[in-house]
Amino acid sequence: MSEAEEKKGPSKKELKKLAKKAQKDAAKASSKAEKSGGSGGGAASAGNNKSAPSASTPTKSSSVGPPVYRLANVPSSLAAALKDSCTIKACMGSILYSQKLLPGGGSSSLPFVHGPALLYGDAASTSPPVVAFGGNGILKALSGQSVNSTTDDWLEFERTELRPALMSGNAKKIDKSVQKLASALEVHGVSVMGTEPLTLADVAITVTLLLSSKAIQQTLPPSIQTYAEITQNSPAYQQIKSLVSTLLPPATSYDPTNPSLLQAASAIFAGAIFSTFPMAQSLGIEIKAFKCKDIKHGDYQCNVAMPLFQKLKGAGALPDGVKTPQQVAQAIIDGVPVDNPVLCELTVNGPGFIMSRIKEEYLVRGVNEIITRGAPVKPKCCTDNDDEDKSGVVVDFSSPNIAKEMHVGHLRSTIIGEAVCRILEYSGKNVDRVNHVGDWGTQFGMLIQYLKEEYPNFHEDPPNITDLTAFYKNAKSRFDESAEFKKISQLNVVKLQAGDEECRKIWQVLCDVSRLEFEKVYARLDISVKECGESFYNDKIAPVIDEFDSRGMISVEEGGAKCVFVPNFKIPLMLQKSDGGYGYDSTDMAAIKYRLDELKARQIVYITDFTQGDHFQMVFAAAKKIGWVDDDSHRLDHIGFGTVQGEDGKRFKTRSGDTVRLVDLLDEAVSRMEASLRERNSSSDGKGGNVSEEEIHKTACAMGYGAVKYFDLRRNPTSNYIFSYDRMLDTKGNTAIYLLYAHARLESIISKGKADFGVDVDALISDGKSKIALSHKSERNLGLHLEFFADTIEETLADLYPYHICDFVYALSNAASEFVTQCKVLGSPEMESRLLLCRATAITMRQCFDLLGIRHVMRI
Repeated sequence: MSEAEEKKGPSKKELKKLAKKAQKDAAKASSKAEKSGGSGGGAASAGNNKSAPSASTPTKSSSVGPPVYRLANVPSSLAAALKDSCTIKACMGSILYSQKLLPGGGSSSLPFVHGPALLYGDAASTSPPVVAFGGNGILKALSGQSVNSTTDDWLEFERTELRPALMSGNAKKIDKSVQKLASALEVHGVSVMGTEPLTLADVAITVTLLLSSKAIQQTLPPSIQTYAEITQNSPAYQQIKSLVSTLLPPATSYDPTNPSLLQAASAIFAGAIFSTFPMAQSLGIEIKAFKCKDIKHGDYQCNVAMPLFQKLKGAGALPDGVKTPQQVAQAIIDGVPVDNPVLCELTVNGPGFIMSRIKEEYLVRGVNEIITRGAPVKPKCCTDNDDEDKSGVVVDFSSPNIAKEMHVGHLRSTIIGEAVCRILEYSGKNVDRVNHVGDWGTQFGMLIQYLKEEYPNFHEDPPNITDLTAFYKNAKSRFDESAEFKKISQLNVVKLQAGDEECRKIWQVLCDVSRLEFEKVYARLDISVKECGESFYNDKIAPVIDEFDSRGMISVEEGGAKCVFVPNFKIPLMLQKSDGGYGYDSTDMAAIKYRLDELKARQIVYITDFTQGDHFQMVFAAAKKIGWVDDDSHRLDHIGFGTVQGEDGKRFKTRSGDTVRLVDLLDEAVSRMEASLRERNSSSDGKGGNVSEEEIHKTACAMGYGAVKYFDLRRNPTSNYIFSYDRMLDTKGNTAIYLLYAHARLESIISKGKADFGVDVDALISDGKSKIALSHKSERNLGLHLEFFADTIEETLADLYPYHICDFVYALSNAASEFVTQCKVLGSPEMESRLLLCRATAITMRQCFDLLGIRHVMRI
């Protein structure tokens, strides 16, 4: 190796190979070693809490079976835990040495421990577990290795020299400790131990380096940066975030700033469980409340009593007198403070289910917040975003083809994509809305030639192509029928890709005409999207292929095609065809690279039909394989949608078999809605409409386009559905029309309250006189449904399926309908409170409409 190569150090590929090999070696060493514990901080029995233990190696647990490891005192938030060196070292040890790590809850029996502590011993033993604390001590315990004096010396160096120096920020101290480390690496290479990397000492040192500030890391010598990168690039380090998330302690106290009803109920239950059964914190049982399916039995339930009973029984830790899961459930209920702010009416149901109701005061406070804010309260995941959480999200949707009309097949991607963007933006994300139009490919050769022949004077007289579908069909017919036309078309493709001026001009004409047609659809549906088509990535494909090739990941197949194989797929991605051309695989790999590197995307969402699911999973796998993304830092989603069908259950087409133009389909919905509104206005049954003739078209557009959108969004996108105007424009059932009528009805009641009874809701709110009461069961039920909003948003952000919001707003509308039917609003003693409840509901419905991209109407 040359001197220059020595200075340059190993490549990223070599670093990852070293890290993977070291991880395998560590796991092998652990499986052979005798299980014993050690500590750079200390170890002791949990029962010995009178004084701090010594730093000597702890004795082996007296358990007969393999020890169970639990990490206690983990910081309560994921962000804090990922910055805590003890937690990170524990996770690295768990992964490297194949020791399963369970949550250990709090460690109140260890007053001398102020950070994470490792509890280990036989799961069935009632004696106090052995404890290791301090990051290095936990690492030693998890490794199961006999620690030699050299390892101990390096652990002591990390604890007493390196760590304090980095924390102080003092340049001289940092330089002194770093020089000692650099000298060792100069002698030994990739490990201070002179072995393969990722030894126990290496992990302790590199974790500390990686948790130091970015400014300090950038000043470290190249050899130390490379040393730290070996750990950073290891599979173990990249799995840390996922493992940490399973170790976070459940919230055991109610947080009044968190609008999540689910988390509020869960916190009350967790507090009662851990105070009644302290051992439950270390049994690895998920403590979570669930919304009751049948509100006759309760609002929320807790199902932990059955698994907790089994765990306690297995450990011989059941309290005296507790012999059944029902008794465990009753003990938990007895542990819930009567004055808690969330739950009441707790009962045991069946084999041990705990049923509960939400207190009226809690619901009243929530409704009042909606009224005073003028908006429903966002979940904490939307308000606690730091700069990293707000980092870029790319949503790739709509994506029609140039020189083709948008048809019903583009409807779902466009509608779902717009809703997904709105939901992500509402959560605080910075969203790039990308329209990956098909503006490149072999079809343009025939289109260019056809335009030349049909419009020979296109330079002076640009063609007015009003029917793109007919234009494309005619060009395709010529291509299929004429060998000469076909040959010239193929040559046009080569000329276009080579930058021929005339071909480029014609291509631009076709793009411009198509954009005008696309915009007609986007304007009707209130779609905002930025075009960045396939052609944009054309010059970015070759460097991507070169990068895969330089990493040894290219497989040259028969004919010379350059391919990349990814795990779990037999067929490869073809980055370059045998003739040297590029296809979808090439473009999509260049696109994902650009979005990650240039747009700084941490999350990318693709919305296409479900048949492209495997293709995108392969693209994601290839991006992971080459190291562009990792599961802890990035999120890649493909939302695959089903087919829009006709009444015959087949793909939706006209009677002649042609695809339906999307503009015509949308306008038909508006036309039918206009007719319905006019009929309502002319009704003689006293139920006439409140929309003037001048407002009918605008109202019909909001309702017609909204009906088409909602009919799609209300279902799981993976399902097919039958397109039916009659069903989507129905005033009853789960339709946008029903919801818009329900919203208008609430606003009508509010308006009549002011006009006929002098009760001005806006004045009540501005004067601070908005007082809500939820005495009637229908009032309470509506208040409860309003409080489901925050959890609905969190659920939607998990899978990005807008139907969760549709389900919420439909259930809310039904609760509102029951409320105004069962409770007299106007002229009642409770009129002010009930009008305010109408306002809170209308506010929340409008927020849902906005997230779904549906325009609301105030009167119909």
